[in-house]
Amino acid sequence: MLVLTRKANQSIMIGDSIEVSVLSVLGEKVRLGIQAPRDVPVFRKEVFLEIQAQNVEAAGSSKAALDEALGMMGKDEGG
Repeated sequence: MLVLTRKANQSIMIGDSIEVSVLSVLGEKVRLGIQAPRDVPVFRKEVFLEIQAQNVEAAGSSKAALDEALGMMGKDEGG
């Protein structure tokens, strides 16, 4: 992990197109501004993890439904 120290109104660049700026520091809270291309998704980590969990759940449900459908097809052919 790269650790950088920045003050309010300073920023860092990630690659050529993503800029993260420190907008303000109030006690333990830091306000960040992120400029990124529209095709780069930007989420808070807790939201990102929830999206991943939902995607895994949906993929598992889809796989289970597909396996069940394929199993039923096999019974029809052999029955």
